[in-house]
Amino acid sequence: MDVSSPIICLLLHSLVFVSLFYCNNSLETRNPLVNQTFQSEDELVKLKETIAIRLKQLNKPAVKTIQSPDGDIIDCVLTHQQPAFDHPLLKGQKPMDPPEMPKGNNQISNLSESIQLWSLSGESCPDGTIPIRRITEQDLLRANSDIRFGEKFNHQHAVQVVKDAAYYGAQATMNVWNPHGESKSVFSLAQMRIMSGTYGKDLNTIEVGWQVYPKIYGDRRTRFFIFWTADAYQHTGCYNLKCPGFVQTNKAIALGAAISPISTYNGNQFQISLFVWKDEMTGNWWLRYGDKNLGYWPTSLFTNLKNAAARVHWGGEILDEQYEQASSTQMGSGHFPDEGYKNASYFNHIYVIDSRRLWIQPTDPMIYADRPNCYNIIGGLDSSWGTYFYYGGPGKNKNCP
Repeated sequence: MDVSSPIICLLLHSLVFVSLFYCNNSLETRNPLVNQTFQSEDELVKLKETIAIRLKQLNKPAVKTIQSPDGDIIDCVLTHQQPAFDHPLLKGQKPMDPPEMPKGNNQISNLSESIQLWSLSGESCPDGTIPIRRITEQDLLRANSDIRFGEKFNHQHAVQVVKDAAYYGAQATMNVWNPHGESKSVFSLAQMRIMSGTYGKDLNTIEVGWQVYPKIYGDRRTRFFIFWTADAYQHTGCYNLKCPGFVQTNKAIALGAAISPISTYNGNQFQISLFVWKDEMTGNWWLRYGDKNLGYWPTSLFTNLKNAAARVHWGGEILDEQYEQASSTQMGSGHFPDEGYKNASYFNHIYVIDSRRLWIQPTDPMIYADRPNCYNIIGGLDSSWGTYFYYGGPGKNKNCP
């Protein structure tokens, strides 16, 4: 069946996310009925066929299948058969070998690093494969769109930013929590965000971190994620491997899989260390998780990020689609930053790669919170943590009505 036909694109849009890779024109301009519910028997049959086609596109043949304790199915897929190579610009290519990361920092905190639930049993993918979290029909029915922003959404940030310049990489260590959300239509995350371009027009981003997002994953577990866009979240890009783009090279980490263990209030702290840098030879943006090179975003995916990034953000974010004045969705640990270590969420060992291709600590970063009485941020510079900040909060409270 031709997935580029207007009918199939229309049906696809009504249930699942659609990228320009499959539907080249805007569905809203092609058919004003795009948001209507399809109820006739023929239309339901077509919807079922469309879902089957999309699942086949997303879920590649597995060499080995692993059942995760949390219910996820992890497919071990040959590296050259992964979704990335469905992209028109990447067809026929094979994964590149990791380059050497620029020297000068590469520091990882000495606290315990979180791992992933699917690998706790000792199961692993064979050499020459990568682990991919299998997408189910329920996943597609839940997620109408991967586009995460809307003018009416309650969208809050508590972030640290560096002034606009040329950046060729960034890193941070962040502790991992499981923030509560009041409904399935919210997300809460902590991320590092590398950007270039104009908001609302041609923004290019690379985003990495952890998130709780029931609409995408069907549960409230904390999951490792990546995201990218080349056109300000309009059509290109997606979470994890749900569209062609990111090329994974590592068999140990599954994008979108649950993280374990997580930090506890006034208890043990667990964290992840993430690095993103631009390879001088190829221009590709590489991702490293702790001591593991995970893969890369090919430079051909981007327009503005073909060169350097213009800015970097680190911090927390919540989105609530209920349009409330204040949301009770937690950010980070759900506690304000002034509660400090073991109680509040933090980022530390924050570095960027500057125009000289050197790792440097941002010594004069700016911090910003949309609504400090709901979610706040406090930054500093420490001899052991380097540039750091605490962030987060409970959301709705007596000072945040």
